Amino acid sequence: MNEASSAQVLIAAGLISGLLGVVMNRSHFCTMGALSDWFNMSDFGRLRQWLAALVSAILMTQIMWAFQAVHVEASFYLTAKFTWLSHLIGGLLFGFGMVLGSGCGSKALIRVGSGSLKALVVLLVMGLAAYVTMRGILAMPRVSWIETQFIELSSAQDLPRLIFGSEVSFSQRVASACAIAGLLLGLIALLGKSSAQSSHQIISGFLIGLLIAAMWFVSASLGYLEEDPNTLKEGYLATNSRGPESFSFVAPIAYAIDYLILFSDKSKTLSIGIVSVFGMVLGAFIDSLLSQRFRLEGFTGLEDTRMHLLGAALMGVGGVTAFGCTVGQGLSAASLLALSAAISLPAIALGAWLAMKWQMSRL
Repeated sequence: MNEASSAQVLIAAGLISGLLGVVMNRSHFCTMGALSDWFNMSDFGRLRQWLAALVSAILMTQIMWAFQAVHVEASFYLTAKFTWLSHLIGGLLFGFGMVLGSGCGSKALIRVGSGSLKALVVLLVMGLAAYVTMRGILAMPRVSWIETQFIELSSAQDLPRLIFGSEVSFSQRVASACAIAGLLLGLIALLGKSSAQSSHQIISGFLIGLLIAAMWFVSASLGYLEEDPNTLKEGYLATNSRGPESFSFVAPIAYAIDYLILFSDKSKTLSIGIVSVFGMVLGAFIDSLLSQRFRLEGFTGLEDTRMHLLGAALMGVGGVTAFGCTVGQGLSAASLLALSAAISLPAIALGAWLAMKWQMSRL
C-alpha cells in the first residue's frame, strides 16, 4: 500500500510542479526581478504579482489547516526553536547571491527549461554548495556556531499559535489569515493602478499561491500516514524532511543531483522535492517550445561566468542556512504564517539591495 501511495504522491507533485513551471515561465514570475524593478525603476508590477501569490498561498493553506484538511503541524518551519541568526545570515547570503546569479533557484530552473546553459551551471554549483552546507565541510560551523543562536518559543512559531496559544480555534486561524491577507491586498492596491498587464500579473500571482497550497495538500494530506507501519507513528510519504513539505528550491536541487549521481543505489528514492525540480524544468521547457521562446544561452565572458559562479555558491550556502529560499521561506513558510519568514524575507531583500548597490559601484 505504501508503494502505491508514494507513486500517487509523486505523480501529483510532478503535475503540480510542472504547472508551476508553466505559469512562472509564462508570467515571468521572479523575486529578484520584482526587487530589481522596485529598487532601480520604482516599478511595482512584479512586486504586486509576488504579493498576490503570497495572499492566495496564505489564505488557502490556512483555510485547509483550519478545516483539518492538511496535517502541517510537523513541518520543520513550525518548530518552537526559532533560529533567528540562521534566517538572518542565510537570507543575506541568498539575497546577495540571487542578484549575482540572475535569479533565485526557481528562476534558474525556469531558465534551464527555456534553454539557458549558464542557468544549468548555476543550478549545479548551487546544488553542490547546498550539499556541502547540509552535510559537508560547512555543516559543522553552520550547526555549531550559527544554529546555536536561537530563541525557544513557548509554542510552535506560526502566528496564530504565538498569539492564541497551542490550541487555536477555527475562527482564530481563519481570522489571522484574513487579517494578514487584507493587509497584503491593501499594499497591492497602494502599489499601483489597475491595467491589463497588472491584472494578468496579479491573476498569475494568485495561481502560483494556490499551487503552493496544493503542494501542502499533496504532502500533508495525500501523503499523510496516521500510523506509519515502519515506525507506528504518524508519517509523510516521499519527503526528504520526513515531514510535510511544499515548494523550495535549494536543498531539493542538491537532493536531485545526489539522486542522479547515485541512481544505481537502491536506497536513493524519489521525493516530492526531487520530482518538483524535474517538474519545474519540464513545465518551463514545454511552455517555451509551445510559445517558440526556447533559446540556447551561454555566458557572455569571464566576468559574467565569475559572477554567476559566486552567486550560485552564495545561494547554496544561504538557502540551506536560512532553511529555505525566496519560495521556501518566502511563500511556503509564509503560507504557514511561520515567524522564520518574517526574518528571512527582509534579509533576502536587504542582501539583494546590497548586491545591486555593489554592482552599481563597480560600474
